[in-house]
Amino acid sequence: MRLILEVWRQESPTAEGRFTVHEITDAREEMSILELLDRLNHQLVDNGEEPVAFESDCREGICGTCGVDVNGVPHGPRDNAPACFQHIRALRDGATVRIEPLRALGFPVIRDLIVDRTGLDRIIQAGGTVAVDAGTAPDADALLVTHADAESALDFAACIGCGACVSACPNGSAHLFTGAKLAHLALVPHGKKERGRRARAMVAQMEHEFGPCSQIRECVLACPASIPITAIAAVNKERLRAAFWTRDN
Repeated sequence: MRLILEVWRQESPTAEGRFTVHEITDAREEMSILELLDRLNHQLVDNGEEPVAFESDCREGICGTCGVDVNGVPHGPRDNAPACFQHIRALRDGATVRIEPLRALGFPVIRDLIVDRTGLDRIIQAGGTVAVDAGTAPDADALLVTHADAESALDFAACIGCGACVSACPNGSAHLFTGAKLAHLALVPHGKKERGRRARAMVAQMEHEFGPCSQIRECVLACPASIPITAIAAVNKERLRAAFWTRDN
């Protein structure tokens, strides 16, 4: 299978970036986007050229590090799948594939396809923690959680922090990410003690780092963890609750 790759190259955060064109003549339909980049890098190294810098770790859809834009879509054309699960079998022979870093003002390019996503980390640092008593672990039934709350919390906790939602949003919003964290911790007993303080701190950090919600739901289609759209509503819900409810600081 023959493919033409247009890949973004940028030597440093301050350097001017550009697309470079490469031809892969031995691509296989079962290859993922990351394996296609691996094949390109083997070809570049064999030719004495600098390989393309990109991130990956587990390649099992868990870590969230492999985010790239493929033909203008975060991760690739298949909805709700990370780049490591995006296969090239849907492409026709001779197709052109444009691969570039996640595009968002909040994600400055470090090198080639690698972006700085520490803005998401700073949102977590602002309030995405819980206070628990240290020592012996409590009994499993010491803190009661309803089945419905537990299932909803797990749905929101599935977020892997890949940043696809930010890149998919025309405004570069991180509402889906932030809302997933706020909703998850609001549903479990461990997170209720600092609920108001957490909402104020995380929302303030989110608004400092990223843009406003565009309300067009592109983030939901891009999210490989299928975080529900209700996570966005949780941002405003938790913010309003924190403004009028002070018992949890």
